[in-house]
Amino acid sequence: MTALLAMARAVGNSIVLTAIAMGFRNAIVRKLAVADVTTTVLTLTITGLAADSPLARGAGTRSGRKVLSILAMLIGALIGTLMLRTWGFMLPLAFAAVLAGAVSVIVGLSLRSSTAGITAPG
Repeated sequence: MTALLAMARAVGNSIVLTAIAMGFRNAIVRKLAVADVTTTVLTLTITGLAADSPLARGAGTRSGRKVLSILAMLIGALIGTLMLRTWGFMLPLAFAAVLAGAVSVIVGLSLRSSTAGITAPG
């Protein structure tokens, strides 16, 4: 039992250290503003919220937008988890594909209609 607790503590410590390292990495990527360096969206959003907070001497710009983004991702993860547990793998995957396709079509049509009057020079 003691060995199991020690192992659980070691795993927990590893998770905490990994989270701290990811936070530092995202803060550095954000500070350097390197365009081609990809990182996780949720972690970068949380890092941005923390880095821009008054506690970190930030301006607190778009904090509401960042909080809403984080909440939307967490709610989506919760819904996805519930769908996966209820219906298995295929239905949530199909739902995600249909939703992504619908959003792509809507955005494409929106961009097409907003640029309809713009002509190319020449």
